[in-house]
Amino acid sequence: MSSAGKTARTQKGGRSTKSGGRSLWRRILKGVLVTGLLGTATGIAVFLFVYASTDVPDPNRDFQTQTTYVYYAGGNREIGRFEEQRRESVPLGDVPQHVQDAVIAAEDRTFYSNKGIDPRGIVRAAFSNAQGNATQGASTITQQYVKVLYLSTEQSLTRKVKEAFVALKIQQQMSKREILQGYLNTIYFGRGAYGIEAAAQAFFDKSASELTVAEGAVLAAVLNSPGNLDPKAGEDNRQALQERYDYVIRSMVETGTLEASEAAELTGSLPRFPQIRIRNVNGGQRGFVLDLVRQELLAEGFSEQEIDGGGLRVRTSLTQPAMNAARDGMQAVRPDGFPASDLHVAVASVEPGSGALRGFYAGQGYLQSQLNWATTGSSPGSTFKAFAVAAALQNGFSLDDTFDGNSPLVLPDGTDVENQGNQSYGSAITLETATENSVNTAFIDLTLELGAQKVLNTATNMGIPQNAPGLEANTGIALGSATISPIDMANAYATIANRGQYTPVHVLEEVTDLDGRVLWEQFDESRRVLRQDVADDASYALQQVVAEGTGSTVQSIGRPAAGKTGTATDGNGNVSSSWFVGYTPQLSTAVMYARGDGNDPLDGYLPSFFGSVYPAQTWAAVMSRALEGTDVAEFPPPGDVDGDARTAPPTPTSTPEPTSAPSPTSSPTPSESPTPSPTPSESPTPSPTPTPTPTPSPTPSPTPTPSSSPSDEQGLLGRMFDEDG
Repeated sequence: MSSAGKTARTQKGGRSTKSGGRSLWRRILKGVLVTGLLGTATGIAVFLFVYASTDVPDPNRDFQTQTTYVYYAGGNREIGRFEEQRRESVPLGDVPQHVQDAVIAAEDRTFYSNKGIDPRGIVRAAFSNAQGNATQGASTITQQYVKVLYLSTEQSLTRKVKEAFVALKIQQQMSKREILQGYLNTIYFGRGAYGIEAAAQAFFDKSASELTVAEGAVLAAVLNSPGNLDPKAGEDNRQALQERYDYVIRSMVETGTLEASEAAELTGSLPRFPQIRIRNVNGGQRGFVLDLVRQELLAEGFSEQEIDGGGLRVRTSLTQPAMNAARDGMQAVRPDGFPASDLHVAVASVEPGSGALRGFYAGQGYLQSQLNWATTGSSPGSTFKAFAVAAALQNGFSLDDTFDGNSPLVLPDGTDVENQGNQSYGSAITLETATENSVNTAFIDLTLELGAQKVLNTATNMGIPQNAPGLEANTGIALGSATISPIDMANAYATIANRGQYTPVHVLEEVTDLDGRVLWEQFDESRRVLRQDVADDASYALQQVVAEGTGSTVQSIGRPAAGKTGTATDGNGNVSSSWFVGYTPQLSTAVMYARGDGNDPLDGYLPSFFGSVYPAQTWAAVMSRALEGTDVAEFPPPGDVDGDARTAPPTPTSTPEPTSAPSPTSSPTPSESPTPSPTPSESPTPSPTPTPTPTPSPTPSPTPTPSSSPSDEQGLLGRMFDEDG
């Protein structure tokens, strides 16, 4: 019995051992399953947490930029562009379907069915990076779009993972068509072209909407390695492109987007690549226009980022006919044999009433020098006398009031002032006659009686910048010693043409965004600065300069005109610049001739350096072209201002001289009279300080820094001789 019981116990014990083993394995399996489930749950939780905490970052600034376009007045004809990159976005509907198909076949065949990421690509990148190769790619189109639009171009596992999470989010926020459109507008194709539109222009000189199947396949091919697949880079690159191009064509057949028969005709040879015309976007006057536009946009509160990448549409005041007239008129008269780097001819045309800058010429092409002489300028000489005339009329004088025109004019301090050739016009010549013949001594006499500050105030009210270098309330202010730009001179004269209403000169008319919404527009800032009768009388005096005086050359335009010649000298008595500034009722134009850095003398260099010669002839050539086809407009009659400033006739302070002929003088005399007798000659007007030396810069300042030489008015007046007109 004991033996049987032992056996039973043994068997029972054996059964217990087997059961315990199975229980152990069950517990292990259960633990593994629980651990797996916990791990899976944890992984899911981590994934969900990372997904939820991954924010779609703001787009890189480089890829949210849009080209800003600048247009002539009217907004239809482009002048130039501001751009950080060569890129222009187009709707997906403007991209042919066969181009879309080629890109998808080349870069992401499952684009329309995948979830935006390529898990196998991430794994490949992980193994590649572990082996020291940090350039493994194989991203989907969505991932590529995320990489270029939102992230950096860094090749790393961290970037790849982050790219995947952002791609998943983008996939939820955007449709496939939106993703494809964004991708095609941002991806780099080579040749500096970002986006399909810029690439089509860069490779085939056409819009993306015009691309053929073969051309679309080429652009899809170069995406793989733009730097190595550009056919113009050499035969090796062309052969590499051929192989990639054939691959794209085969892929289109395999994805069902291209018939095999058509593919057979396309493979083996590349489409023709046209010769792309290379042009410098800043050549000619274009660079100067863009500089002016940028300066005004900045002044109106637009940022550099908005200008260069904001996709603005900028309509300017400039017209192509006026710009062409400035260039062509200058070229028709400018003497041959003088390089543009040495002889500068600047032109500026402003519309009276609106202040709109219609045209200009900067003195040379932008590629030769970035210094804009139309904004830099020089001493305008006796063209400044127009402001003294207006100041006198505004302050109680009339055109019939008389001033001392004898030469020399001896001032109370013993300083003498001379006219051209020491010619005397009498001790009591009218303001009209003094203006017509540009008599320096009469304007010095006027300034002494009127007060230099009133001349300065009138000039600045009419449009001369208050901070113009050398602009001081001194006795010689009417002789134009300050440095003024042709644009400012043209606009100040436009105040007279507009019968005393001043309007700030401007080049901007309207700024809109990509959708056509108006962001900024020009508004009327005109204000009255001269009485109408004063402006009309000042205009009448300037009309006599053209009719009978030193500006008679401009009668050739065949319509009523008013203006003033000017020839300025530096502190050494050398002619530094010559001018003609004038207007019709429709347009005011200033012409300036200067040499070198603005200090080099014109006399002994330019055969006829007076304002009544080349500047006046240039003005006539410009205005004839600019006004071609417009109606002939008449000036209003003179205002007949009655002078009441004087209660008694002035006492002459001059040493009387015969008026029948010029008297000899020890002062320097111009080498050539501008016009034969009896046409009045012009008298150069010295500057109290040397003309400032302009410093070329990509964005010229409207008013250059004046020289540091101190003003020596007494010495200046002692050196004066009349060469102006």
